[in-house]
Amino acid sequence: MSRRVLAVTAYAVVLLAWCAVIGIPNDPIGVALWLWLLAICWRLDWSLQFPKDWWPWLLALVVYAFIRGITDDIGFAPHEVWPIRADEWLARLWGGDEVPTVSLQRRLCGDPCDTDGPVGWYDLGVSATYASHFLAGLTIAGILWIRDRREFLRWIRRYVTISYLALVGYIVYPMAPPWMAARDGLLPPLARISSRGFHHLGIERTTMVLGALPNQTAAMPSLHTGFTYLIAFYAISRLTAWWRWLVLLYPAAMTFTLVYSGEHYLVDTLMGAVIALLAMLIGAWWDRWRPPERVLSPG
Repeated sequence: MSRRVLAVTAYAVVLLAWCAVIGIPNDPIGVALWLWLLAICWRLDWSLQFPKDWWPWLLALVVYAFIRGITDDIGFAPHEVWPIRADEWLARLWGGDEVPTVSLQRRLCGDPCDTDGPVGWYDLGVSATYASHFLAGLTIAGILWIRDRREFLRWIRRYVTISYLALVGYIVYPMAPPWMAARDGLLPPLARISSRGFHHLGIERTTMVLGALPNQTAAMPSLHTGFTYLIAFYAISRLTAWWRWLVLLYPAAMTFTLVYSGEHYLVDTLMGAVIALLAMLIGAWWDRWRPPERVLSPG
């Protein structure tokens, strides 16, 4: 057995043990540290080029998280009525008559949904899909860095860009999610159940280094959905195999997850697709303006 296989196997065992005992890494810096360790195990050296390439982008994400966390303290009242009307209109397009979150929770969780009630198999999938938001984009960046630093740069440009596009939305249009509207009496009782499946299994998500400040009105657009669309659009644009189109199942799963769990309206998940497309266009312009081949030093 090669040294690389042994090192990566040991890495996988330690990571799984960490997730089981402490929790799944949930913050960009913590995830990046685990990815750096993976690079060390894969390349069998200290991979010091890793922090040199990553630190500007991690700093940008830390700044994004800080600004995002204070935008709900600016003083603007969150919009609550318009997204309800928008989702009711979308529901009528396929013969529904109420906000999709309400109908989904009534059918799959109960009326009203009991957070401590029976957990279905789909609740486990919902928790896994929701948690993937904090891992998928950066994990792709880590794998791309190991394979090709130029491709890493192309991807991380788009990843950070979509974060700031979403930030503009949070500042310009603060919006209450469905669970908050239900709390304020504008919707029937709803439960916030994005993590219910994981709680049932005793699985936790943990911040290792620096977590984001909470912002309960950062709903429009949905960055959770935006990241999944960005992954799908990027994969479709860079791959040639027929199965690349199957990646679109990821944003479909995230959309269901967010609407069912009360975290987002359908309308802001659709806006997540819009900012993903914008991030792809901006990223393409960025790559033409500053080609990765010219920007990156050998390493």
